[in-house]
Amino acid sequence: MNFRRFLLAGALLVAAPVSALAQSGDDIIRPPVLRASVSVASDVVRIGDVIENAGAAAGVPIYRSPDLGTTGTLPAAQVLNVLRAHQVIGVAAGDVREVTVTRLARTITPKDIRGEVARAIEHRGGLGDAANLSLTFDRDLQDIRLDAANAGELQPASAHVETRTGRFDVSFEIANGTAAPTQLRFTGSVIETVEATVLTRNIDRTELLKSSDLMVERRPKAEVGSDPAPRDQVIGMQMRRPMRAGQPLRMADLVKPDLVQRDQPVTVVYQSAGLYLTTRGKALDSGAEGDVVNVLNPQSKRTVTGIVTGRGQVTIQIATPTPVLVSDTSAIASSDTETTGSIAADTTGK
Repeated sequence: MNFRRFLLAGALLVAAPVSALAQSGDDIIRPPVLRASVSVASDVVRIGDVIENAGAAAGVPIYRSPDLGTTGTLPAAQVLNVLRAHQVIGVAAGDVREVTVTRLARTITPKDIRGEVARAIEHRGGLGDAANLSLTFDRDLQDIRLDAANAGELQPASAHVETRTGRFDVSFEIANGTAAPTQLRFTGSVIETVEATVLTRNIDRTELLKSSDLMVERRPKAEVGSDPAPRDQVIGMQMRRPMRAGQPLRMADLVKPDLVQRDQPVTVVYQSAGLYLTTRGKALDSGAEGDVVNVLNPQSKRTVTGIVTGRGQVTIQIATPTPVLVSDTSAIASSDTETTGSIAADTTGK
């Protein structure tokens, strides 16, 4: 640090000497003691900052403070000389060899700025939640150091987002104990992002997706669309079409895996209540679980239709005839009697 800027003792010397030890007659006079470490909020360092028991001289400025949020050091011997020039004598320095002076400040980090701006513009201009917004600022963000008196929250004074271009313009106010709050303004552009499942290698349509084929990263929402595929729902699925590494996946890009392939030998299961028969056949269609496919019986050359129920397996449900429930045997007997009688009558008539 440039101590020529830091030291302003000569320029700040007061014309009239000040007694540092002036006390009322009833007070016990305590000797001034040099401090080894000092923290100041003002832009100047005063006698009362560097020594204890400064008395009436406490408010006399002797140095310019370091820059906001920074620390400087002064040789103790030099400080004692400046104090003597103000007739502050008899200062106990002890083992202090240098005095460290820290300028208190409020630091606003780039992370803080990004978070505050995102919260100020979320749900504006068609944007979503702040956590999904990616911001690019017109100027590189750096730590902003303000006087320690700026203790208030960053309150948005205005926030504008251009829907078509994604440009934003946000202003904040910070209360500092005065009638005029501190103002900060930030401009830049914003895009909304979503978590996307992205391919790590080229994938053919017939391949099943494995965990190693996928990674999750944030992508612009406009690139992914409204139906991004969650990673846990992608594993084990099959592509509708070949896709390249780096492409984000949507639910529309995925299908259930084909458990039966066209022209593949399959097991045909005939199933009904109390019946379970299997035979071999040849699939005429490809299909996922639950799909209806046609299967050729190689022996009879007949085509049957069934449902894919497993890998290489097609099930055909056989309807079971429903038995007729007879509940009135007397009506049947009466009908038989009448029929018999009619036949007998016809015979007699002949």
